[in-house]
Amino acid sequence: QVQLVESGGGLVQAGGSLRLSCAASGRSFSNNAMGWFRQAPGKERDFVAAINWSGANTYADSVKGRFTISGDNAKDTVYLQMNSLKPEDTAVYYCAAGRAVESMARNGVVEIWGQGTLVTVSS
Repeated sequence: QVQLVESGGGLVQAGGSLRLSCAASGRSFSNNAMGWFRQAPGKERDFVAAINWSGANTYADSVKGRFTISGDNAKDTVYLQMNSLKPEDTAVYYCAAGRAVESMARNGVVEIWGQGTLVTVSS
């Protein structure tokens, strides 16, 4: 059974940092893309960042310069380092696996979703 398991969410003050991790089990994602989406209360789920296993990545404009996505091919794990967090970053963050970075970023095309991890940024 294919699973994406997130960890690393929590409560942080504005200006602080968190690192999210997402481990894939049950299948190797070495030929696909992995990334992160987020959903704030009362809002739609939005793209945050994605990366493929050659290292190509893309970010939503709202997080550029503050968030960094990286991957560990050997562990089938993707990370999201979040710095300079703002209250508007508060959301449930979902790990996602898809076929390509561009299709995930532009069209939200995702094959598998994680269960989500809550990030709360206090002002």
